[in-house]
Amino acid sequence: MMPGKLAKTAGFLIYAAILLILVPRLIDSYERWDLYYTLTSVALLSIASAGVWLTFFIGRINIGQAAYALIGGYVSAVMVVDHGISFWWTLPAAGLFCAVVSVFVGLPILRLRGVYFAMVTLVFTEVAKMVALALPITHGASGIVNIPLPGALEIFGFTLIPDFNTLDNSRRGFYFLSVVLMLICFLGMYRLVHSRMGRLCFSLQQNEELASSIGVNISYLRIVAYAISSFLGGIGGAIFAAISQSVYPSSFAVADSINFMLNCFLGGLGYVFGPMLGTFVLYFGWDWLFQTGKYQLLIFSSILIALMLVLPNGLLSIRLPGWKKNG
Repeated sequence: MMPGKLAKTAGFLIYAAILLILVPRLIDSYERWDLYYTLTSVALLSIASAGVWLTFFIGRINIGQAAYALIGGYVSAVMVVDHGISFWWTLPAAGLFCAVVSVFVGLPILRLRGVYFAMVTLVFTEVAKMVALALPITHGASGIVNIPLPGALEIFGFTLIPDFNTLDNSRRGFYFLSVVLMLICFLGMYRLVHSRMGRLCFSLQQNEELASSIGVNISYLRIVAYAISSFLGGIGGAIFAAISQSVYPSSFAVADSINFMLNCFLGGLGYVFGPMLGTFVLYFGWDWLFQTGKYQLLIFSSILIALMLVLPNGLLSIRLPGWKKNG
């Protein structure tokens, strides 16, 4: 293994150990169990933001990820509440349903570029909200409530994940679930970006006409990337619905779609792990500025603009020696 790859692997393992071992011990020691929910939210938001980053990677600006998070939340809630299906089956089902929807939506609009694609995706969240209000299966404005906590996940009689109802603190269970999925998500994204398919996707970002002229199936790559992006949004939404034990048409708004995009900008569009860092900074930065009262939004916006001017490639452009772009 190359020294650079070895260093990145070691760094990832250390980061995983901190999240899965050190952080829970610190939270339990200080009895700050509210932090489980906070950090779970950050992990799920970073998963959805990773999907947005992938559409940036193929040269498209996606401002509609909250729509797929909302769809994923409803798919999981309907399957659990109305049909009694285990949450663990609804989780991949929510992601796959969102991926299928994105294929039908993406086929006509992925041909658009720049601001045109961005403006079309901007309305997706409101469209999803209107559909949720209109359909009987989504229970209209009252939403779906009293969603039961996930039961045990068993395979061949072996319990992989315990029943969340039996846990002393279900938020701790959701924390581990979300963090593990986040680590798997970004590890998979890193592998995808550095694969042959990833290099072809990057060629779309540079010049689609040139990529097409050398035989790259640009339509296929755009659809696959957008489907993966929507899949991640649906997964995040499904877990959010399970945590809050409810989902409403207003559970995800246009502001969430914009924040998903900002997470990518803030962390760094040229780096796979940019959305993870961007989500962390944006989430806690907004909360930290809460004490400024009515000036919160003004200060927050000014800081974001300044960061984008000073660090156009995101916070990860301030990197340690040996780090590489898209790393």
